[in-house]
Amino acid sequence: MPLKPKNRPGRLISFEGSEGSGKSTQITRLAEHFQKAGRDVVSTREPGGTEIGEQIRNIIVHNSKGDEMCAETELLLFTAARAQLVREVIAPALLRGSIVLSDRFLDSSTVYQGIGRNLAADPVAQINRFAVGDVIPDLTIVIDVPEEVSLARLKTRASDLPDRMERQNVDFYRKVREGYLVLAKGMPERFIVVDGTKSADAVEKKVWAEVQARLI
Repeated sequence: MPLKPKNRPGRLISFEGSEGSGKSTQITRLAEHFQKAGRDVVSTREPGGTEIGEQIRNIIVHNSKGDEMCAETELLLFTAARAQLVREVIAPALLRGSIVLSDRFLDSSTVYQGIGRNLAADPVAQINRFAVGDVIPDLTIVIDVPEEVSLARLKTRASDLPDRMERQNVDFYRKVREGYLVLAKGMPERFIVVDGTKSADAVEKKVWAEVQARLI
């Protein structure tokens, strides 16, 4: 579904960062700010957000043979879920005028598969563009935490065993963090970086202030 930015009354805000950075908490809090302001909010996640996407998510993160998955397959699965999410959920919501908050979007593939998995940048970018079309975030918020903090937080989660993406080593998370910071530095008009080591309340305050300054 082609969707030119000028034709959409809604706004797309993506959240990026390493595992354990606190994205989910901040998405919930930002949604509450918008809802109090009378805006319709759609929150979604990657991979997932649709029935097809959630099935792909299960393959990516929970399949018993997941550790044998090659980087190219991982990239294509992520972007397949993204293509479905854009056309089924995000594009219609933007046309309705909704605020869409996405826990990860195209920049995750640029960083996780392109930089983290050492895939060539050009194919990753081309596949990303094919998946999302003209649907690019109006604002991307990177919740930045050092790799040691990310891993420490994962160990304290009161949940089931860590999924495949959460089982990566410290070097992988270092590359991911550096990748996000490079992206943000290169596209300051779209990205903001927030210190995720601060309290959840402090991060929330910073995120809301930046959103108001840039989009409202």
